Amino acid sequence: MQRVVRVIVSADQDFRFELSHEQTIANDVARQWLDEQFVALDCEPLRASGKLLMVDKVLVVAQEAGAKLMADPAWGIEFAKAASASLGKPVVTIDIATMSVTY
Repeated sequence: MQRVVRVIVSADQDFRFELSHEQTIANDVARQWLDEQFVALDCEPLRASGKLLMVDKVLVVAQEAGAKLMADPAWGIEFAKAASASLGKPVVTIDIATMSVTY
């Protein structure tokens, strides 16, 4: 089964990552990678309570990465693998402008 992660940064910046079965990673590996990126990119939780859902983490990491990191082929693929695995969904769309994630 093919997995697709789409990241819409703006109206003219849209990234689509198609992942083969061989590119899937384990959920715990995905979560660890996202945790590391969350810290490295100096991300902040979306909620005032500080509670951070996995979907929120995926969204804020994508937001902080922006077009610059999404355009990096190695980083973009790693992000897509982590987003798909951590959310457990084969098709994920992340829209930074609307701050939404759909499956």
